[in-house]
Amino acid sequence: MASDNKKVLKNRLRVKLKSYDVGTIDQSAQRIIDVAVRTGAKISGPIALPTRVEIFSYQRSPSNDKRSFEQFERRTHSRIIDILEPTAGTISELSNLKLSIGVHILIKS
Repeated sequence: MASDNKKVLKNRLRVKLKSYDVGTIDQSAQRIIDVAVRTGAKISGPIALPTRVEIFSYQRSPSNDKRSFEQFERRTHSRIIDILEPTAGTISELSNLKLSIGVHILIKS
């Protein structure tokens, strides 16, 4: 039974997407899903991971008012897509896929 679980885990690709813009990451996820379905692979996802929020505070002026700060925030959106039973065509099309600028993709087996 343990060998069956290992066999299933080996025949899977995990695609991780990260972006600062939620629209581009959803569009890229949809393109990956379309490629996988077209080549005959099964899909699990996309799963939205929690958004990472980073807040930066800077003084507006270095010498005048020490209580005046300006705040900026950066939100990083993440998605995970599992491609179950990928074919050779799935892998080759994913490697040639052109995604939007600003989307970081990581593919693990």
